[in-house]
Amino acid sequence: MLRVVLLALPLLLGACALPEFLQPYRIDIQQGNYVSQDMVAQLKPGMTKEQVRSILGTPLLTDIFHAERWDYVYSLERPGAPRDRRRLAVYFADGKLARLEGNVIPAAQEQGEAK
Repeated sequence: MLRVVLLALPLLLGACALPEFLQPYRIDIQQGNYVSQDMVAQLKPGMTKEQVRSILGTPLLTDIFHAERWDYVYSLERPGAPRDRRRLAVYFADGKLARLEGNVIPAAQEQGEAK
């Protein structure tokens, strides 16, 4: 009987939820280029690639077949929270900033839409 209890005890304890102070520490996992709304608000049409690079940093993805497009991808995963994913595509025409696409909106533009 004692053997059965000793064998079953780890299984029963493993099925129980541990209190929070006994949970292992989980770190935030951050990947890619962090692009904030304030950074995007600094971008103006007609900027050179060097000016864009100084504001946003080096793009995470560049494609030799689409040299006039830079992709900035960012992901943040926190324990117990949904994953935050951001994507910004920067398009150039003749080496100058032409347009932006993605889910990062300049803060000023976002406030204007809310009004």
